Amino acid sequence: MKFTRNQRNFLLAVCVSLPSLAFYVAFLTSYNGNTPQTLNLWARICAWSADHPLALLNWLFFLNVSVLFWVISLVQRSTWLIDLYWTILPVMIIHFFSWHPSSKFDPIRSRVVIALTWIWSIRLTHSYFRRENWQWGEREDWRFAKMRKENPKHWWWLSFFAAYFSQQCFLVGICLPFYTIHNSTVTWGFIDLVISLVCALGVVIAYIADTQLHCFVHKNLTSKQQGSSPVPVLDKGLWYYSRHPNYFGEQLWWWGLAGFSLVVGQAWATTGTLINSAVLAQVTVLVENKMTADSWRSDAYKKYQQETSVWIPWCKRHAVKRD
Repeated sequence: MKFTRNQRNFLLAVCVSLPSLAFYVAFLTSYNGNTPQTLNLWARICAWSADHPLALLNWLFFLNVSVLFWVISLVQRSTWLIDLYWTILPVMIIHFFSWHPSSKFDPIRSRVVIALTWIWSIRLTHSYFRRENWQWGEREDWRFAKMRKENPKHWWWLSFFAAYFSQQCFLVGICLPFYTIHNSTVTWGFIDLVISLVCALGVVIAYIADTQLHCFVHKNLTSKQQGSSPVPVLDKGLWYYSRHPNYFGEQLWWWGLAGFSLVVGQAWATTGTLINSAVLAQVTVLVENKMTADSWRSDAYKKYQQETSVWIPWCKRHAVKRD
């Protein structure tokens, strides 16, 4: 039986995380909570894994994602897997912490955040596949594709740091609130409810913004096929008030999660969120440079930049005549 490229990539995406899942299930089922008194290697590995949840997460991420995904990318000549797994790994990470033997948590906060994380993941996964025409591994992130083109001789090793090890630092960093939520017995309160609403609002804003962008891109493609001129700039809906409302929604989500760390008294875990925001600011610059580099929409986008807020939805700086 011959598989298509899409089918092969689907099977790959399903199976690639099995090594970590198999290890974690084996650890959970065999660890008995006792410190091993013998030289049994597996018992000692389990004891270490129980005592060091953050270290264990990083080792599993390094071996199964940073290294294995990188090797696969060298074979396939594409980094598409890490783009897809950005939508899935936070769900896996929060369950990693909630199931870990050392976890201690308020059950309401844990269940609410797990539910919100699933909703966030479903939203982002849907957006990913909608953008990729419901194909698995159709293309890689344009930023990595650009780096590959600019560094053809060295990309084989640069890609490990640019696309994988750096992603481990960012993703584990912004998921640190999941650890703090499951490392505190502070009871659920009114502030938690407010933070939960902020997280939910961020997901809703990101979904609406991505849907509006998807419709805009689709209409432009249709216009090109019909011989009509495409619209240079999306400036309707949420995009009328912000140049990147999808980024704003994502930031609301991640900073909402960081708020839970503050509630449980572990502010150190917001460091990853702060770094993520700084990186996203740089990504915003790259995206806008890409937009202004397109000659057919450069003037329209520069005018859009002058009038419209970057992230936070806000009123136009100058009155704009609209149809």
